Amino acid sequence: MAFVSFLIPCFVIGTDIAFSCQNTDDFVGASSPGDIVIGGLFAVHSEMLRPEEYPIKPVIQNCAGFEIQIFLQTLAMIHAIETINNSTLLSGVTLGYEIYDTCAEVTKAMASALRFLAKFNSSEDVVEFKCNYSDYIPRIKAVTGASYSEVSMAVSRLLALQLIPQVSPASSAEILSDKIRFPSFFRTIPSDFHQTRAMAHLICESEWNWIGVIATDDDNGRFALESFGVQAMANNVCIAFKEMLPAYLSDNTFHTKVDHAIEKIVKETRVNVIVVFMRQFHVLKLFKKAIERNVNKIWIASDNWSAAVKISTIPNIRQLGTIVGFGFKSGDISTFQDFLRNLHEKPTDNNKFLHEYIMLLSVCAHLEYHDFQMCISNQSQDDLLQNADNKHQVWRDDFLNANIEPGFIHSTILAIYAIAHAIKGQCKDRNCKNPSAFTPWELVEELKKVTVIDDDKEIKFDSNGDMSTSYDVLLWKEIDGHMEITTMAEYDPEKGDFIFKDEEKKKEFLDLKKVQSTCSQHCRPGQMKKVTESPHTCCYECVYCPENHYSNQTDMDYCYRCNNKTYWAPVNSTTCYRKTIHFLAWTDWFAIFLLLLSAFGVVLVLSIGVIFTKNLNTPVVKASGGLTVCYIILFSHFLIFLSTIFFIDEPTEFKCKTRQALFGISFALCISCILIKSLKILLAFSFDPKLQNFLKCMYKPIPTVVTCTGIQVIICTFWLIFRTPFVKQNFSIPKAIILECNEGSVVAFGIMLGYIAALAFICFIFAFKGRKLPENYNEAKFITFGMLIYFIAWIVFIPVYATTFGKYLPAVEIIVVLISNYGILCCTFLPKCYIIIYKQETNTKSAFLKMIYTYSSKSAGSVAVSQISLDSKSSSSRATLSDSHKSEKNSVNGNCHFQVPGQTLIKGKVLSKNTVRTMARKRLSSI
Repeated sequence: MAFVSFLIPCFVIGTDIAFSCQNTDDFVGASSPGDIVIGGLFAVHSEMLRPEEYPIKPVIQNCAGFEIQIFLQTLAMIHAIETINNSTLLSGVTLGYEIYDTCAEVTKAMASALRFLAKFNSSEDVVEFKCNYSDYIPRIKAVTGASYSEVSMAVSRLLALQLIPQVSPASSAEILSDKIRFPSFFRTIPSDFHQTRAMAHLICESEWNWIGVIATDDDNGRFALESFGVQAMANNVCIAFKEMLPAYLSDNTFHTKVDHAIEKIVKETRVNVIVVFMRQFHVLKLFKKAIERNVNKIWIASDNWSAAVKISTIPNIRQLGTIVGFGFKSGDISTFQDFLRNLHEKPTDNNKFLHEYIMLLSVCAHLEYHDFQMCISNQSQDDLLQNADNKHQVWRDDFLNANIEPGFIHSTILAIYAIAHAIKGQCKDRNCKNPSAFTPWELVEELKKVTVIDDDKEIKFDSNGDMSTSYDVLLWKEIDGHMEITTMAEYDPEKGDFIFKDEEKKKEFLDLKKVQSTCSQHCRPGQMKKVTESPHTCCYECVYCPENHYSNQTDMDYCYRCNNKTYWAPVNSTTCYRKTIHFLAWTDWFAIFLLLLSAFGVVLVLSIGVIFTKNLNTPVVKASGGLTVCYIILFSHFLIFLSTIFFIDEPTEFKCKTRQALFGISFALCISCILIKSLKILLAFSFDPKLQNFLKCMYKPIPTVVTCTGIQVIICTFWLIFRTPFVKQNFSIPKAIILECNEGSVVAFGIMLGYIAALAFICFIFAFKGRKLPENYNEAKFITFGMLIYFIAWIVFIPVYATTFGKYLPAVEIIVVLISNYGILCCTFLPKCYIIIYKQETNTKSAFLKMIYTYSSKSAGSVAVSQISLDSKSSSSRATLSDSHKSEKNSVNGNCHFQVPGQTLIKGKVLSKNTVRTMARKRLSSI
């Protein structure tokens, strides 16, 4: 049956096992004389009892809760001193010790420190007050301890008054590295800075970011929590909750706060990793409650309890989950283990701790392992007194060996050897058998230079008084039904790396990742974290990267932006894709179609040229202005068709500059020639004298064509010089780069097109006036229709061109160019070709004369009638009936007034047929 533990109300032992402090010598837990005495401060008991009387008096109280692990550290100190005394390290100088129990209480530790400060050989333990302690010789030369940082902080400040060196094997608080506040403090372990960084590194490597922290509400717990918080933040780890437990078990709120901490752990279901900065007896209470509530987590242990056998032997400890801890690097402690095997032979007169342990063994001998251990921790001294006569002494050296925490034992031995080497340095030229040979402050300076050989490695104190030893990463594993504390890896504080002995150990480390402890699910590549309303950055939502953004790692805070000019990315993308370069290529079906249309236009131009060349002397060709004019017009049409080639395939600087200039100048030349034709036709068939005189002045074929075309040449030249077109990459389409020609100046482009439109409009006006030519030769009517096609095409082009983008933008202009070019070409030449090929009987000189004669007769009669009408209107206000009659007679007799173009007015006669024929020949020759 399990042993039922009892809280110790007090330790009151009389006779030979009395532990109460009656005088100062009773205050010492273990001692041994020597030439040089070293003090020791260890929390052999876990708490100091509260006084029951009221009012409270300044009396040092007894302690409760025997701590096997700390007791072993006192034995390690004794073993190290005895080993040194039996060696040649100090050559005849013996070391003594005075070890005091701090009971994990600052007050008790301060009382011990006061005795350390007492003057040597003072029977009354008097501490002298001085302004200068340079020559002061206290009872001890150095101190080892204390077990807890909070105690060390207080003791170190007091010892600093006389600069007595203090070398701690267990106090790891980061603040103790401050040499201004703690000038004589040293330690043989790393500071908590390295431990908390190692913990944060482990958490980060295991991909946890949502954890809980439980710590004791004392200086050590608060400083450790603060240091860990900084390291956690640096590694993007969030602390979901922090629970602080009272530093002393005697606190009335202790159990309530333990229950509250367990409730918090159970409530936070997403928190599966708990970091614990507590003393062993705190962890013991916490874990017992956690087992009752079936809590299963990953527990990260601080160096205080990571190797605590007392905790690892709790019944059902496996139910708590996985325990990973950081312990101080251990060395070879085989000699200490041999020392423990012979411990029962040691006298207990000067070692009250050993005497108490032997009595506890006797009382608890009948119990199994864990109950035996709990019995030792909780047995009251009253029970020891009552059972002392009824129990025979037993010895269980296996129990002590099983409870060894190698890291603490090794660091304790290392601390004694560091002090011994410093003493050796001081004793080179001095007689150290004389207690006044050197003072403690001289030993402080010597410690700063000490180098200790440990496992064939030289180690020494750094500028902060710390020894940069490494950590063992410990994993609690169940082996054969028992929880074993195994070394999984080594952590190097200097490099910040985990070192594994073999692949199996590394696999154990990597297996920790199987447990998830995150506030939010991991964001996959292609997603980013979006912070929610939670104050913690680890709580977020995963959202897709927007278009043109990507993420290629998990849990990215933001998405990288693609270079929008050359790359693109879809939504939820893990990479950027290079944009494809688009342009109207030769192989594009639409480009091929447009090229076929242009080619057909070229063939049509050549065909018309051949037809006109073969029928050079026919009236139709002559009426078209002759072969020279036709060739110029056909050549300009050919160039316009040719210019479409420069709109296709990858744009270049040459193409961009050539295509618009070639098109603009060719079109201007074409319309200039057609304008001259329109003027000539209107001049030939106009019967209005004023209009005819104006047309004669305007009709200058070569200067007109050169001037009209030259203006366009000047426009294009200025355009190409000052705002030349260039190749532009258009990034408006997300997935592609459009290579296109930027016209350089929209104004210049507009002026070029506007000038062509102006010429076409003038041509349209003149052609419109001559639209009623002979039906067999009505060229002005077709010119008018061709200009209308041009206007419609380019009016439609402007909005379409302005609203179109992409690789087919050049195709829009090609289409308009082809439509306008085909319209003018077909309207100008196809009717003539039709007459030449299919109406050959009308393509003779006699047929043209007859046609013109008929048209001239009608035109002349129309002009005469118009003149009479005008004369009648002018004389109507004063004419009489008789005048009208005369006028009618004259009219009957053929007396009318009309004027043939180019001749004087003829009165009283009707034109004869010969005169009309003569006029027809003149018009034919003028055409």
